[in-house]
Parts: sequence; C-alpha cells; structure tokens
Amino acid sequence: MAKGDIETYYEDGQWKNRPAGNQRASSARDTKAEAEAAGRQMATQRGVEHVIKKKDGTIGERNTYPRSRDPRETKG
Repeated sequence: MAKGDIETYYEDGQWKNRPAGNQRASSARDTKAEAEAAGRQMATQRGVEHVIKKKDGTIGERNTYPRSRDPRETKG
C-alpha cells in the first residue's frame, strides 16, 4: 500500500480505518459496513486507494478513487 491509502481492518472487536503509514486508527465502527462507508468517504476525499481487509487480515477488496487513477485496465 502506498502512503496515505486508507485501510479498513478488524482489531480488538471493532472495525477501524487508518491511512497507510499511521500507527493509530483514525476512526472505529461497530460493523464492517459502517467502517467501509467511512473508509470509502476518506479515500474519495483524498483521491487514494481503499483497501478493505477481511476479519482474518487478508485483503478482501481494493478500490481506487478516483477511478481514472486505477492502474489496472480491467473493469470491476
């Protein structure tokens, strides 16, 4: 992940968001859906990638904002 990209992850019973390179979470939510929405909003505002991890810590999804920055040519 590039510095500044937003990471959504599970830790200590909560779903959290943090920019890559930061030690501490910038927000915490009770559900994954709430954390994803908050992380998406942060990534959109900053124009960076949003990496959503599964509960086990593996990457489940990646989204680039704005879409024109996406280095992959495939849709979806």
